[in-house]
Amino acid sequence: MILGLTGGMGGGKTTAARLFEEEGYRRIDSDALVRDEVHGQPEVVDRIRRRFPDAVDAATGRVNRAVLAEHVFSDDEALAWLEDLILPRLYALWRERLATAPDGRWVVEAPLLFEKGLENWFDFTVCVATSSANQLARLEERGIPQALAGQRISRQLPLAQKLERADFVLSNDGTPEALRQQVKRLARSLMAAR
Repeated sequence: MILGLTGGMGGGKTTAARLFEEEGYRRIDSDALVRDEVHGQPEVVDRIRRRFPDAVDAATGRVNRAVLAEHVFSDDEALAWLEDLILPRLYALWRERLATAPDGRWVVEAPLLFEKGLENWFDFTVCVATSSANQLARLEERGIPQALAGQRISRQLPLAQKLERADFVLSNDGTPEALRQQVKRLARSLMAAR
């Protein structure tokens, strides 16, 4: 069984994914794969360096994600270029991981699940929802200024549409324990239905 987990930035996808992990799911962290593997591929680094020279650290050769974000989240064409570069490589890594345990229970953090029409990858889709105020506060805690957070959020499908399209919704406006209980109930009901 493969769950596609989505929601807005700062909504709690990673927290929910870790809770599914506690329930025995194998987790694919898309952000970590991009950061640790895709951005380390020489062709990717080279193409980013050619397009945005200041987005690759000259000393280490590593992609500076904050600088790259400044370039792409204010420019639709640049964002589309980056997604065309990154996403096929990310999806190839998903396939590799999923192939290691084809009968396993998986949860895949897929921030652009509905935006990129990825519903067919998953047996079920789960959306983590939180209020705009909580979302912006969490992003500020991560050091993302409110203006930049707003830019990034505006590039995603509105949360209301994600909620409408998802098979299941988890509310992340309460306590961490409340989210844990929702994940536990959902994970167990999916196991029972299997």
